[in-house]
Amino acid sequence: MVVSNINPQITLKYLKTKVENQYFERKGIGEKNIKPTKIAEELIGMLNADGGVLVFGVSDDGQIQDLKTLGDKLSDYRALVINFIDPYCNIHIEEVDIEGKLIFIYHVEQDIERIFKRKDNENIYLRVDDQNRLLNRNDVKALEYDKLIRKYEDEIEPDFDFEDLDKKLLERYKEKLNYRGDILELLTKRHLAVKKDGFYKIKKAGILLFAKDPEKYITSASLRYIRYEGNDAQVGTEHNVVKDVRFENNIPRIIGSVKDFMKASLKDYFFLDLEQGRFNKVPEYPEDAWLEGLVNALCHRSYNVHGSAIYVKHFDNRIEISNSGPLPAQVTVENIRTERYARNPRIARALEDMGFVRQLNEGVSRIYKSMEASMLSKPEYKEVNGNVYLILRNKVSQHTKTIPDEVLLSIQNQWKSFNETQRKILQFLFYNNQATIDDLVVSTGINEKTIRIYLNQFVKSEILDRLSKKQRDRNASFVFKKL
Repeated sequence: MVVSNINPQITLKYLKTKVENQYFERKGIGEKNIKPTKIAEELIGMLNADGGVLVFGVSDDGQIQDLKTLGDKLSDYRALVINFIDPYCNIHIEEVDIEGKLIFIYHVEQDIERIFKRKDNENIYLRVDDQNRLLNRNDVKALEYDKLIRKYEDEIEPDFDFEDLDKKLLERYKEKLNYRGDILELLTKRHLAVKKDGFYKIKKAGILLFAKDPEKYITSASLRYIRYEGNDAQVGTEHNVVKDVRFENNIPRIIGSVKDFMKASLKDYFFLDLEQGRFNKVPEYPEDAWLEGLVNALCHRSYNVHGSAIYVKHFDNRIEISNSGPLPAQVTVENIRTERYARNPRIARALEDMGFVRQLNEGVSRIYKSMEASMLSKPEYKEVNGNVYLILRNKVSQHTKTIPDEVLLSIQNQWKSFNETQRKILQFLFYNNQATIDDLVVSTGINEKTIRIYLNQFVKSEILDRLSKKQRDRNASFVFKKL
């Protein structure tokens, strides 16, 4: 049951069960310090961030309360926008009756240009994930800078041909939002278009999301995949590009196309399950990691920087995803896992509506978690010459080539008979390809004599090879046997 006349996405189920995030907050009557000023601070945070919806009269556990029990105090919550927020802002208060109980829905429109504060004490807030943050002077300067960059997606494209809209994609978007009206009206309500004197005009964000060919209007609104043979990019006679594909479409279509392409392009490798002693075949890189990286790049790049597409550079040992524009001013390489600020809030909101963008910064966190779960290196972020890079490394991607299936099967069959030290030796070799006795003494904490006995046993059972002809070579390397 839809309960809002302003936002058809807000149903009774939505009010009760929607997880609080960057765009949604619920406040109950009985909460501590739930004064009009507290509601005003939350709304200021949304105004300075990406906009959103605050529901007053619904508890954290989804219980519908009744604001009529506030009596004469209710008028203070109706007037708080005027009394406590400066400058004048675009917040619509919708009073909704649900089975005889009154709740308020504050619809907050994010403002691209202005910064809002509490009228009585001049405190400035910013909503980050599902939390409201009081900003210091440096934070405010950073917010001012980012708002200048954000203006680009709100610019009007005067020469846009509305026949270039992807009607099928827009119909899917309507279904996601439970919207029954005209497509252009939907774009206007989502601030992706404007209507003036009976005529519609599309914004840059609307083009990037829903045009059939955004590059017709915005230079380099595309993604380019390059596959290199080896671990470094070569030039001239040693040029080592083996595949170069450009994806040109709107952002949702690019995500779909690149997802299918990458799944077909990536190899499998063997992952060692230490508890079971089995080698399970998994993708070269976990899908959650590279897909989240691609979506983040498409969502947060600086589209006002023309002439530079998003790049996915695929080497034998890593994937590099890069996009133009620096990190938002309050986001650093060090805090990127927990910090959130949308470079393009209109685009981010639409992608969140369609299920592409995860909330509570879950996307970046998921990249880390999926790489860790696959026993791969931590993701690396760096910022170089105004560009942001995400690097996913695969330390074990070559093991399907270097370890014969017969050796893997032999290890699996004997795993239960191996003690903890023997398992540690095999684990070290699996992730590092080769090892000396000294390497294994350090990694296992076991004495040299014991390590040497186990290595000799592995050589005798044709699991390992010793790469030295000298009988007493302390620096001899041990590797998995080549059959």
